[in-house]
Amino acid sequence: MKADVLLGLQWGDEGKGKVVDVLTPRYDVVARFQGGPNAGHTLEFDGKKYVLRSIPSGVFQHGQINIIGNGVVLDPVLFRQEAEELQKSGIDLRNVLKISKKAHLIMPTHRLLDAAGERAKGDSKIGTTGKGIGPTYTDKISRNGLRIGDIFNDFDIKYAKARKLHLDQLERMGEPATDISELEQNWLDSINYLRSFDIIDSEYYVNNCLDEGKSVLCEGAQGTMLDVDFGSYPFVTSSNTITAGACSGLGLAPNRIGEVFGIFKAYCTRVGSGPFPTELFDETGKTIRAIGHEFGAVTGRERRCGWIDLVALRYAIMIDGVTKLIMMKSDVLDTFDTIKACVAYKINGVETDRMPFNLEDQAVEPVYVELPGWKTDMTALRSESEFPAEFSAYIDFLEQRLGVPVAIVSIGPDREQTIIRNL
Repeated sequence: MKADVLLGLQWGDEGKGKVVDVLTPRYDVVARFQGGPNAGHTLEFDGKKYVLRSIPSGVFQHGQINIIGNGVVLDPVLFRQEAEELQKSGIDLRNVLKISKKAHLIMPTHRLLDAAGERAKGDSKIGTTGKGIGPTYTDKISRNGLRIGDIFNDFDIKYAKARKLHLDQLERMGEPATDISELEQNWLDSINYLRSFDIIDSEYYVNNCLDEGKSVLCEGAQGTMLDVDFGSYPFVTSSNTITAGACSGLGLAPNRIGEVFGIFKAYCTRVGSGPFPTELFDETGKTIRAIGHEFGAVTGRERRCGWIDLVALRYAIMIDGVTKLIMMKSDVLDTFDTIKACVAYKINGVETDRMPFNLEDQAVEPVYVELPGWKTDMTALRSESEFPAEFSAYIDFLEQRLGVPVAIVSIGPDREQTIIRNL
């Protein structure tokens, strides 16, 4: 068996949670491989709406095992809040969730460092969610991090050492002394709550599942264009959001990767700072935001909206080795007479279909192709045979330009508003 990977191809918020939920019945295991509570995966079904931050999106289906992998950073307080909400909804979380010993812990002082770091950047802010993700990954790379497995072995000593390191750093940054005793007590209580879950050597567990013939779906967070190596650096997240991140974030060898499902919206959005070549500042952008309810699931911030960017999508497909595409939120464009798609960039008068080294320091003019809108309420459709000709033509156009088939089309937020074409 090989593990399939599902990830975002844009700047995050593509709708990964919904698709994981839809695909979960096909799998035995769903494993989250990177990111932290800065990710917000929204799911809607049976008239209810759920937002998951750290827990994989497969917990709502038929008892599949869900794993928080070693590549994830976990805030015990936010995890506890999320877990308790799910348990109120009737999810028997302790029976279906396992957590890697090697996942790193977000400490209360990581949040302070996150805020201080953003203040120090002044006008060059990255636009983080302020949840301590970056500083936690920084500690991981600098070999100062606390891992979940540490909570069972001399934890008080290890925590005190890491805490002092952070407080000294904040003092050097000129930050005023802050009383964190209340935050800290809540965090320590949540560490005790975390101890009641099945904490495992996840790399052995996932590989053993594949050896036993079980099917595994690897769930990514954020999107390819936020990858720390290949995204729009420095306006990126702190982890590898690409397919290779599933290998390092779960302990899978590259030859154990099977299908790669790449998710994208029929348009583009971005949260926070950073370049966005197809961003719309006019009424069209506002209309897309309003119809698409484009506000961050975690932060509530307005998402910046623009036309679909095929330069960035082709780049992401190449980096990720995407085998099947999944298009989300096509229904948001139902009322438009004309749909635009960026097929190239013009930089200093020269047209290119390649992603440049740096989008930030040069004027990038998108080159658009215009297509007729479908002017149809897509949310009521339930099969591909009902697609209007213009929408089918839009899919054909994308498949031609991207070189990968569109396997699933989402036409609304509910689990049922999903049309599977050729999985």
